[in-house]
Amino acid sequence: MRFLLLCLFASLLAFTKQPELKPFHIRGFAQGTTYQITYYAKDSSISKEQVTYLLAQIDSSLSLYKPYSLISQFNRSASGLQADRHLQRVVKKAQQVSKKTGGAFDITVQPLVQAWGFGAAPASELPDSVTIQALLQCVGNHKIRLQKGHLHKTNPCVRIDVDGIAQGYTVDVLANFLEEKGIRNYLVELGGEIRVKGRKPDGKPMAIGIEGPAVNNPNDPYPIQKIIKLEKGAITSSGNYRKFYQSGSRKISHLIDPKTGYPLDNELISITVLAGDAMTADAYDNALMGMGLKKAFDFVNRQKKLEAYFIFRKTDGSVADTATAGFTKLMK
Repeated sequence: MRFLLLCLFASLLAFTKQPELKPFHIRGFAQGTTYQITYYAKDSSISKEQVTYLLAQIDSSLSLYKPYSLISQFNRSASGLQADRHLQRVVKKAQQVSKKTGGAFDITVQPLVQAWGFGAAPASELPDSVTIQALLQCVGNHKIRLQKGHLHKTNPCVRIDVDGIAQGYTVDVLANFLEEKGIRNYLVELGGEIRVKGRKPDGKPMAIGIEGPAVNNPNDPYPIQKIIKLEKGAITSSGNYRKFYQSGSRKISHLIDPKTGYPLDNELISITVLAGDAMTADAYDNALMGMGLKKAFDFVNRQKKLEAYFIFRKTDGSVADTATAGFTKLMK
């Protein structure tokens, strides 16, 4: 009899209407860009103040624009310092990606980024070949080492720039915070880097637009190129059509090749990467930009948990796109 009553009680619960999930939005500015969080829950359990606190913690660790941050202290130091959990996680991932990509991703590129005018301080003139060769002596993933939480450098001139991975990492921190609060359906975006999980209350998956350079409509500088539907994972993009400047007839991209010391100059215009987390996707989208189309496409196809969408310029000057099989499925 007790068993039957328990079964009856369970059946009644199943037919009882559950509280409907409602959308909640948090928006603001951080890391020189905008962010937005959309989550679906029974009630509002996340405050903007909590998000602001998390973002301030990350800035205190990773921001090159804060003189008191740990990364700024490391760059000024002679041999290194004790890193907090944020700096440790970002450096560890950066070293993994650098090793896997043969140095295509390298956070020690900061002296070159600064020299080309994309750092925290403005550059008065373009670097010449002598300057670049001198700065290359300070660049190389092997020149830093993370050991028992201490980040070492081999030379005082070694400085790091984690801007190519920090926004993705920040998205992951915010997404993990939502999950710790029991939220299972959300979209977190910062500076175009996105991580999603779950579905909307109507059962539909999250729809994400991928932008690219204008080709046919000059009045829309960053039109949506594709729309994908995603239930779980992270999408990040890297491109040379946003952050650049002209020096005469020369286009200077913010993406610097850590091997040559010069801005990247190949057929790739942008790459969008799908991975399990935003920090991984963010690191690889930068590394792939430096490889060129064929090498980057082949590299992604050899990875089990990466997919990518490529926009590139053909030899005749026209713009085309392509994607890995896994990414193509998301666009259907």
